[in-house]
Amino acid sequence: MTKKPQTSKEAAEKVVKNIRRKTWQTYSAEEKIRIVLAGLRGEESISVLCRREGIAESLYYSWSKEFLEAGKRRLSGDTARQATSPEVKDLRSESLALKECVADLTLENRLLKKKA
Repeated sequence: MTKKPQTSKEAAEKVVKNIRRKTWQTYSAEEKIRIVLAGLRGEESISVLCRREGIAESLYYSWSKEFLEAGKRRLSGDTARQATSPEVKDLRSESLALKECVADLTLENRLLKKKA
């Protein structure tokens, strides 16, 4: 099996795609917050801010929406309380005891059914 030779256009597109993939920038949570807060301050337009940061405006608006929704959830108290380590240990031991109880009852039930 021989491969079809690539045209120069296909080769060029492949090179550009690889360059874009390698120069793809990921933003940490702190950077996203900094950018969103700069936009919320309103000192410069969103388009200027996005151009300076090298991001698309749609990306800025999605980050902004996520940021505001997270703040809304936190302020309304919808977040789940984090369990402490002793609580987790207690719940795990209780769960294990209940599983053992169910296993014992299931076994007893099967034995009774076989006798009948």
